[in-house]
Amino acid sequence: MRITEAARRLGTSARMLRYREDLGLLPRVRDGFRPSHRQFSDEDVEAVAAALELERRYDVSPASLAFGVRVLAEPGVRAAVADLGRRLGRIPATPGRALDFEKERALRLLSDR
Repeated sequence: MRITEAARRLGTSARMLRYREDLGLLPRVRDGFRPSHRQFSDEDVEAVAAALELERRYDVSPASLAFGVRVLAEPGVRAAVADLGRRLGRIPATPGRALDFEKERALRLLSDR
């Protein structure tokens, strides 16, 4: 189906679907389709509907959701975000880091005696 029909089914605009595509929130165009004349399959529409539901349920923007997908898809981004989460105290330290902290604390206590 064309973009206008997909937008109508989803209750959004063609412009919003193009924006979501630019963010990477649509399945990649399969071989045989030209990006300027994208044809939406039922699976494409279902994927966009799932994204819309996540945005509503968790009150996030399309850009935030796209970044979340990027975090899951790219190990380097995932590691950097996890490190930030640990620094902010939102993600617990990994067991190895926690043990290192305890070891350093014990050594400091012993050296103070």
